[in-house]
Amino acid sequence: MLVKLSLEQQRVIGVLLEKEITTPEQYPLSLNGLTLGCNQKSSREPVMNFAESDVQKVLDELREKKLTYQQSGSTNRVVKYRHRFCNTEFSDLQFTAQQKAIVCVLLLRGPQSPGELRTRSNRLAEFANVDEVELALEQMKNLGGEQLVMQLPREPGKRDCRYAHMLGDHEPVQSALSVSEETNSAKHRYQAQAQQDKQQGNQHGSTNDRMALLEQQVSELSQQVVELRELVEILSE
Repeated sequence: MLVKLSLEQQRVIGVLLEKEITTPEQYPLSLNGLTLGCNQKSSREPVMNFAESDVQKVLDELREKKLTYQQSGSTNRVVKYRHRFCNTEFSDLQFTAQQKAIVCVLLLRGPQSPGELRTRSNRLAEFANVDEVELALEQMKNLGGEQLVMQLPREPGKRDCRYAHMLGDHEPVQSALSVSEETNSAKHRYQAQAQQDKQQGNQHGSTNDRMALLEQQVSELSQQVVELRELVEILSE
């Protein structure tokens, strides 16, 4: 069964994955190092402000899920932390380097387009082009019988769809899809009404009535778009 992580747990796991790859000489991480990584202002969306006690609480939660463990070296009394989230003998999740990079960036920055994922994961794995990112995403839609990522509805004015990981609460994703369906439904209702009016030769009807209908339909579409954007922003937090 796919693990479900809170937003705080996602940030901690994401930082452990990132630092394991980008700064292996400093991995595993001390509590201080992990806190600094969680609170970074770059490559983090949203920016958070954890105290060490907050991170310790999250680590305790993750240890109960068997996703992290602590170790202390014989010459170093500072306790350090490793993840057991993926690519270990204790985890069912076994990723390629590209898949691991995508999951890491999604955990740290929320939903992103394939182009954004390629740019933002350049220190974690190599992608020759966006097609390779899209291939990895497709593989992760059914990886070992689990859906790791989901394609979100295209936002108004955007060329590409964004992808979200499925390691947290599904409700924001499902709500975003529902709003998108309602938006399309309102659009189709308007188009159907316009076509019906044309077929019935109603072009000479009341201008005020037609304007009122148009304004009503535009208002419905605008409200649905606003709700969709708000839900996607919630998912990104």
